[in-house]
Amino acid sequence: MAKRDYYEVLEVGRNADEKEIKRAYRKLAKQYHPDMNPGDKKAEQKFKEITEAYNVLSDTEKKKLYDQFGFAAFEEGFSAENAGGFSGRGNGFGGFDFGRDGNGAYREYHFENGNMDDIFGDIFGDMFHGQGGRTGRGRAGFGSGFSGNSGFRGYQDFGGRQGTGRGSDLRSEVSVSFKEAVFGCDRMLQLSDPNGKAQKLQVHIPAGIEDGKSIRLKGKGNPGYGGGASGDLFLKVHVEPETGWERKGQDIYTIAEIPFMTAVLGGEAKFSTLYGDVMCRIPAGTQCGGKIRLRGKGVPSMQNPSVKGDQYVTIQIQVPKAVSREAAQKLKEYGMAMDRSCSGRRGSAV
Repeated sequence: MAKRDYYEVLEVGRNADEKEIKRAYRKLAKQYHPDMNPGDKKAEQKFKEITEAYNVLSDTEKKKLYDQFGFAAFEEGFSAENAGGFSGRGNGFGGFDFGRDGNGAYREYHFENGNMDDIFGDIFGDMFHGQGGRTGRGRAGFGSGFSGNSGFRGYQDFGGRQGTGRGSDLRSEVSVSFKEAVFGCDRMLQLSDPNGKAQKLQVHIPAGIEDGKSIRLKGKGNPGYGGGASGDLFLKVHVEPETGWERKGQDIYTIAEIPFMTAVLGGEAKFSTLYGDVMCRIPAGTQCGGKIRLRGKGVPSMQNPSVKGDQYVTIQIQVPKAVSREAAQKLKEYGMAMDRSCSGRRGSAV
């Protein structure tokens, strides 16, 4: 069957830019992909045709050659220099190779549930990154397969040979308590494989992990195809809040109350930390809202657990709700003494 003009195949004008060409290919490839038309040989042939057209028109040098010399530019023995035009890559491209493997065989691709949106959603990005990279004759083609969270089942060439491919990645989530995130913990997850079979997986949550961070479990994703490597499992961790505790990086922030007299005269107070209670010296004259720093009482580093942040305790001063008559009298005397002291300092300053 005679070849059709590549622009006609992709249903675009000859002045179409790169974006229009990509958009047209995406639309037609989804429409005529063999998985969307099982057993339809015409659709299969159409899919090959539009893929061939896209391979040429999406490659700047091939497109220039095609625009100037037509299909002749891709015939064996063609030389752009001998033809008196654009030199391209030397002695032509030696024929079309998109959709072929290293042995020259076409390959066919299949996707689960006919879900083409995931496949073509990023068709011009990482999903076209075959095992062999670029073919040496232009853009990388279908020959090396897809990757990503695509539900890709595997592929065979049209001669019936089985190919290999990396399994797709899996993503899941897990919730842990505030202190479990600080010290680390183990979780038993129940996952389902592509066949719906449940499997249990014990996962260690490392100490010091922050809310929203993900753990990569290599090889715990979907299995590969034809002996290919398994994908990975990315586990996103959600840390539940803890009343009275706030985390900023590796540092912890808490609030503690101390007696009025301790704030005035100084003394010791007991503070709670992630590692148990500690006694801390309180300087005389400590003000409400002041901070006490407890070194090394924060969150351990994920890279080096021996390195910990600090804990900052914001001081609140306890004010008695009711006092005895005797205590009230003493407080009045204290207030009068403080007034005389302040007056004396002011007089000295004058």
